[in-house]
Amino acid sequence: MDDISTLRRILGTYRVLAVVGLSADWFRPSYFAAKYMQEHGYRVIPVNPKYGEILGEKCYPSLRAIPEKVQIVDIFRKTQDVMPIADEAIAIGAKVLWQQLGVKNTIAAEKARAAGLEAVMDRCVKIEHARLFGGLNWVGVNTGVISAKRPRWLAY
Repeated sequence: MDDISTLRRILGTYRVLAVVGLSADWFRPSYFAAKYMQEHGYRVIPVNPKYGEILGEKCYPSLRAIPEKVQIVDIFRKTQDVMPIADEAIAIGAKVLWQQLGVKNTIAAEKARAAGLEAVMDRCVKIEHARLFGGLNWVGVNTGVISAKRPRWLAY
């Protein structure tokens, strides 16, 4: 269910993304992916009970607490934590259950599909969007760590 045409259709059609497990730490992959999606016109809704706000958006403790319609549920949690999130995604009427890189709960994906959702596993929304819509050059945060300048303190 995650061939190129399906991924392109999902990311081209659905624009409201709830990111479950989104961290407020700028160096975490969830933050980087959410920031990228936000910068590319998606409505990003953070879901993490630890925070009040992330990326300028109100953060919710669960999917059920979100007062608006969610289309894609993007999961940044461990594989074993996915099933209750899938149940919530089904309950709120989401359209897509998206499990991030390294997250592969096939039972949760099958349950979501049986309930009418599309399911994507082991893929990153940021990477797929960049690959399919031409954003691979988007770097995000300029940390100054990578440079073409040779350090002056090296004795070449």
